[in-house]
Amino acid sequence: MTSRVGVIGGGQLARMMIPPAVALGVELRVLAEAENSSAALAATAVGDYRDAETVLAFAADVDVVTFDHEHVPQAVLAALVAAGIPVHPGPAALAVAQDKTLMRERLRAIGAPVPDFARIADAAELGAFLAAHGSVAVVKTPRGGYDGKGVRVVRDASDVDDWFASAGEDGLLVEEFVPFRRELAQLVARRPSGQLAAWPLVETVQRDGVCAEVFAPAPRAGRLVAEAGALAERIATELDVTGVLAVELFETDDGRLLVNELAMRPHNTGHWTIDGAVTSQFEQHLRAVLDLPLGDPSPLAPVSVMVNVLGGPEGELMPDRYPAAMADHPEAKLHSYGKESRPGRKVGHVTVVGDELDDVVARARAAAGFFQG
Repeated sequence: MTSRVGVIGGGQLARMMIPPAVALGVELRVLAEAENSSAALAATAVGDYRDAETVLAFAADVDVVTFDHEHVPQAVLAALVAAGIPVHPGPAALAVAQDKTLMRERLRAIGAPVPDFARIADAAELGAFLAAHGSVAVVKTPRGGYDGKGVRVVRDASDVDDWFASAGEDGLLVEEFVPFRRELAQLVARRPSGQLAAWPLVETVQRDGVCAEVFAPAPRAGRLVAEAGALAERIATELDVTGVLAVELFETDDGRLLVNELAMRPHNTGHWTIDGAVTSQFEQHLRAVLDLPLGDPSPLAPVSVMVNVLGGPEGELMPDRYPAAMADHPEAKLHSYGKESRPGRKVGHVTVVGDELDDVVARARAAAGFFQG
């Protein structure tokens, strides 16, 4: 009997689940936000993921529900569980991904290394935190922020007065400003029966708060490889995560690892696995949420580099420039998200694999350059 996986959210992550679903013989159904969503090829319904009735109708005949994003309200998740529909990852795990302050609290409770932080309700509390942390800190909105949105470096207690005005009872999250050498990411998959599989630790390059490039494996990582892998597996187990978990990390100036963010779904830092690993993060996510044996996460080449295509000329679609890019870089793998371009928007990515980092980076950047401006 064919397994049916329902994905809530019609973005590029749902879109990239389509090829492995076909290969695995899985029927993929998508609840998209709009008719022209990135995952329109698999969209079987269009509706509001915040409406319990809409979501329950969508999920009525699927075997498991999973997600393209973490924004589905807890009340809707509870309604799915009450209806007997398996949800992976489950509501308790997703609650941690939905609220950055709760994330910090849960990570601290399980002994995971995190920046010093506090929940703050007003400028006076922010001022006290600044005074205790060198007069500079990072303030985040607990919910809804991504790709650099909802994050502000502050040096004065009045710098987020506009956020306090609309923060509500959750307040804001303030964290110490962390001097770091670079950003890393560790992806791991976990199935409900407890099996785990981790990909190599990767280095990420951020521009304006958005992931721009990923180098797999992370160069010069040494002992951090084992530390990051063990940390991600512990977080996945302690938080009872099912599916793919991305743990975004700081490597501090003194060589420590600190957890920056968590994502409980396939993640931008794992897109390289489509072309660079035995089992991609998208195939692995489907295996995991269906509680099937996990695939081999080993890399296929010594080096893989993924470069995001961040927009381009207004209204122009990425495939319009495929022929020229293909002619110059036949070794590059080009991935379009089916989105209309606008500056800064993620509309696709390019992956190149090879033997030597500098060479692979140069070729990936050159191929991606065909789609920039």
